[in-house]
Amino acid sequence: MNSSNGKTPKSLTVIQSDAGNAKAGQNEQWEGRQSTYYNMPLIKKAHWGWEIIVYFFLGGIAGGSFLVSTLADLFKQDQDESLIRAGRYLSFVCILASPVLLIMDLGRPERFHHMLRIFKLRSAMSLGTWGITFFGLCCGLTTAYQMAKDGLLNWFPFAARIFKALPVKVIEGLGAFFGLFVASYTGVLLSSTAVPIWARAKHILGPLFLTSGVSTGLSALTLMLSLGRSKHDTLERLDSAEMITMSTELGLIASLIPILGPLGKPLLRGKTGWTFTAGTIGAGLLLPLLLKVSWRLSGRKTSRSMGLLTSTLVLLGGIILRTEWILVGRTSADNPQDIHRYNAMEWAEGKNSEKV
Repeated sequence: MNSSNGKTPKSLTVIQSDAGNAKAGQNEQWEGRQSTYYNMPLIKKAHWGWEIIVYFFLGGIAGGSFLVSTLADLFKQDQDESLIRAGRYLSFVCILASPVLLIMDLGRPERFHHMLRIFKLRSAMSLGTWGITFFGLCCGLTTAYQMAKDGLLNWFPFAARIFKALPVKVIEGLGAFFGLFVASYTGVLLSSTAVPIWARAKHILGPLFLTSGVSTGLSALTLMLSLGRSKHDTLERLDSAEMITMSTELGLIASLIPILGPLGKPLLRGKTGWTFTAGTIGAGLLLPLLLKVSWRLSGRKTSRSMGLLTSTLVLLGGIILRTEWILVGRTSADNPQDIHRYNAMEWAEGKNSEKV
């Protein structure tokens, strides 16, 4: 903007002391540590509580278990009947709890229905709300079909006949799509914010949360079936699928290191870094994977006790993963250096892409 005399003023650089006191000078360079803006963080951090963490966790299990039951029904074999049943019931219970947790976290819970008044393709939160709604509907219908098939609705013959006549294959196909969306959109939701570490991992968080949702869904099903009388062939197939998803998850986490660069410090160092490394990478992925591989190499069939142990570890690692990503997001949002680093990294990549 021009000054009143029509001349362009010399450039002013606002500088900030470590104590938070702003100073200004013409063409001055501040070489000290970036601090806050008048003792306030440059961006506002998310104050999500345990409700959102549990919602992220249960939403991933719901999407993963529904996908597994759908695939088992598509390539149906007699021994997979228990898996199909368990997947339908588990996904329904998990997705039923998800909107309750979301409403509990709202500042004005009584206005939750306002989220369904609009539909914005560019809003991850709006898409997530509708995704949960449609996925919940598919879960409810497939569960009703399963209940009618199991004879749990024999006391209401008319409803039992209606639900048995549902086109369950079509519903499962739609539900699997929305289930994958629900399992992955939570990562996309984080990366669509201005928090440096989340925004920098924008291409990884969605696939990482999706893979983690599938692995925790598989582990939850293995845990349930290991407590029952399921056949070993079913447990063997679940075991193989778990090894694939856990290996993929480890690969995605490894790819974060060069992508995040210095922004990954809170995720890999300090208290949160130790918890993430030991809890998610070590106990939640590497240890179960090594146990499964060594068990397979020994030529033995998957035992129920081993399934219980490894599944519990994977579930523990899954909830730690989501907890730590929210915690490191708060740390990154409070650190002005991370904000400047992120902007510099994005600007440099943008300039390089323009040259190409």
